Amino acid sequence: MPKRALLQRQTCHSQSLQLMACAAAESSWLRGARNVDVHLLRAATAPPLLSFAQTRRQQQQQQQQSRSRQRDTQQQPKEQQEEPLPAYRVEHSELYGRYLVANRALAAGEQLIREQPLAIGPCVSCEPVCLGCYQPVRLGPAQCRCEGCGWPLCAADCRGLRQSSGHSREECELYGRRRAQAAELLNESASPDAVRDLYELVLIVRILLMRQHRPEEYARIRLMESHTEQRRENLTLWQHYEKKVVQRLLHDWQLAQELGGLEPAEVHEICGILDVNCFEIGQRGGKARTLYPSAFLLAHDCRPNTSHTDDPLDYSIILRTSRSVREQETLTLSYAYTLQGTLKRRTFIQGGKLFWCQCQRCADPRELGSDCSDLVCKICRTGSIRATEPLNQEADWACDRCAHRIESAQVERLLDHINDDLESIDVHDIPALENFLIRYREVLRPNHYLLLSAKYSLCQIYGRVEGYLLPQLSPRDIERKERYCREFLAVIDILEPGLTRLRGLIMYELHAPIMVLAQLGMQSGRMSRQEFQRRIKEVVRLLKESAHILQLEPPGSSEHEMGLAAADALAKINAQL
Repeated sequence: MPKRALLQRQTCHSQSLQLMACAAAESSWLRGARNVDVHLLRAATAPPLLSFAQTRRQQQQQQQQSRSRQRDTQQQPKEQQEEPLPAYRVEHSELYGRYLVANRALAAGEQLIREQPLAIGPCVSCEPVCLGCYQPVRLGPAQCRCEGCGWPLCAADCRGLRQSSGHSREECELYGRRRAQAAELLNESASPDAVRDLYELVLIVRILLMRQHRPEEYARIRLMESHTEQRRENLTLWQHYEKKVVQRLLHDWQLAQELGGLEPAEVHEICGILDVNCFEIGQRGGKARTLYPSAFLLAHDCRPNTSHTDDPLDYSIILRTSRSVREQETLTLSYAYTLQGTLKRRTFIQGGKLFWCQCQRCADPRELGSDCSDLVCKICRTGSIRATEPLNQEADWACDRCAHRIESAQVERLLDHINDDLESIDVHDIPALENFLIRYREVLRPNHYLLLSAKYSLCQIYGRVEGYLLPQLSPRDIERKERYCREFLAVIDILEPGLTRLRGLIMYELHAPIMVLAQLGMQSGRMSRQEFQRRIKEVVRLLKESAHILQLEPPGSSEHEMGLAAADALAKINAQL
């Protein structure tokens, strides 16, 4: 899985948000504005005993009231009489299994699902995290450790201690009996692979503990698809879990007896369920993987009609429509990074979910017109190299202007090389990122996903890092930030249209350079008042839509704070218009 995941690279802190707020007014945060839920409490009291006459009069009154309500109902429009249909229903097919379909026409932004996880644990990575809250920790001697089992924690009073969503009592006791096989191996000399292997076990162990302590929820998890037979055919994948998980848990840790006759097949099934159905979530540095009761039922599409986020307080998933959805339309989300090209995106999906995507975007050599996989033809220089058969991973790539062709394997090696180069660059190093764009502009077309990744980083950090803060930027730097934002937004409008997080974020980034350049143009006399007003209208539109999108994110998330900043900047501009 690429480390440079776009949605995990937010560097938005309140101080930096202030720097990027609208230049037309002093920047400030909206603080203290909170949503307060008001509960109306009704006292339930037992009615007194009534006489026959009183009872008869009461019945007559009730009958009159009932007839009156019937007359009122008959006078109401039909749509007011009918209760709204549920947003979706579960369908089944031999090809897709269970999936969700819109029961009625759905508006953009309509909440479909909000649910807490059935199971949650650390992501499969080599980075150690707290077992209570999933924030990064270190493995040195100064790091706080659990007294019961020795695993690293963020603090002795972590909010996730003794919680089912964190480091539970049952988990602590199990690890406490195996200190030498688990926590004591997590030290400064541990290799990244050794750390990764131990953290990969955590969520699997938690689910297996549910077998004894939460059997109903465990049964719900086992209803999820595992693709066990298909996984068995993938020898590399099967042997990894057999050696790293099954043998370790059942033989090295002796869990078979402790968990009541646990069989290898059941452990493999849980591993498959996680691979096929889990979500990766994270807010403010913490990352985890989760299983949800029903969100896993959404089908995949590389241009989905829903978006999802997670609540940093209780890890709930919140799933909304990102655009209007027709009645009977399948509800979809993307199992891969939307801004990966088709060749790598399909490989990623097949490796984790065990199917080859054949959606409309994957089948289109131009990826719905985004051209985010296009290479520069090194022969004619004017043509673009694209896959000749996008649904065939081994098909040649060919130029659309000349006869030049490239083997798919050669394209993949090139992409791996460029991606490794990008990953080696510090995300805050503006000169290195700019140099990356220059070095590969003769190899990749401007909309190529690897160039877009670098441009997105630059969109975020221009104006936020020392030496490149907004007052320090030259007009050329500001113009560059505006250009990158516009180029990125143009692709996002194709691949993630509607009320999507990335659109909200990039529109917020775009408003600042437009505003600053408009001010500079007016001050220098190089911009007409008409052009200035046009740009201010664009800023207002960007802030309005950005505030709407980002305030759909959960309170407490960095995206929600940015939405508040956008609303604040918009209010200040409107106050001066």
